Amino acid sequence: MRTKSVSGRIAAIAINLFMMLLGALCLMPFFHVLAISLSSPAAANSGLVTFWPVDLSWDAYTYMLNDVKFGKAFMVSVERVLLGVTLSCFITLITAYPLSKESQAFRARTAYVWFFVITMLFGGGLVPTYIIIRAYGLMDSIWALVLPSAVQVFNITLMLNFFRGLPKELEESSLVDGAGHWTILFRIYLPVSMPSIATIGLFTTVGHWNSWFDGLIYMNKNDNYPLQTYLQTIVTNPDTSKVTSIAQLLDVTSRTVKTAQIFIAMLPIIIVYPFLQRYFVKGLVLGSVKG
Repeated sequence: MRTKSVSGRIAAIAINLFMMLLGALCLMPFFHVLAISLSSPAAANSGLVTFWPVDLSWDAYTYMLNDVKFGKAFMVSVERVLLGVTLSCFITLITAYPLSKESQAFRARTAYVWFFVITMLFGGGLVPTYIIIRAYGLMDSIWALVLPSAVQVFNITLMLNFFRGLPKELEESSLVDGAGHWTILFRIYLPVSMPSIATIGLFTTVGHWNSWFDGLIYMNKNDNYPLQTYLQTIVTNPDTSKVTSIAQLLDVTSRTVKTAQIFIAMLPIIIVYPFLQRYFVKGLVLGSVKG
């Protein structure tokens, strides 16, 4: 700020204020949902809650944590994220590595690249995908949520460009020392690729955690619903059968319980993101402008 001119300082202050205002606008819905979930049923239903709880109450969270269906759906989503991210990152690595080679080293590279590009431009559609999932017997299985999105061409392109930007001397010296391609990939390229891996891992995590439609069409049993599908069903068709007494009805309402569940559903991504954020911009830039 000291080295800038007066106009430069004014512009910097204006940009900072604008970014702070934009950040506050992004956080307002989050705080509003949290405030409603911590408010009494009367205050929540009457619309008195804005961004601060009214008549602080933890009853909605107590009621929600005792909900067996919510716990099962939460664990299904956790399992989906763990399997989906691991499988997607592994496939991305082993696909991007050979495609990052020159045509002289991998003669079929151009054909495979075009094959992947075509899948980005044209999709099979919902009905053929559903028929394939059912034909392979994956209905009501966690693999129906993981396998269809295991190969992400955008992530492969990101990692491919990152690999092409690495010094060729790394691979050449490893080959001279007798290392094979698997050793080069997992012991040479993988350690230096953590920013890009963190980036595609974050993309995949958010995609799996927030996805709800595939759970709705591939799962016939409610017990197999992932968390977002379960939340979608209770928002559109609220279940009040568990409210068995007037006293319990006074403690919680569908509005406070829904907001509590939505807040808990957002919490894992909010917790994970700060740990990956420092890799995010670096990995995205490194994998997109080189090559």
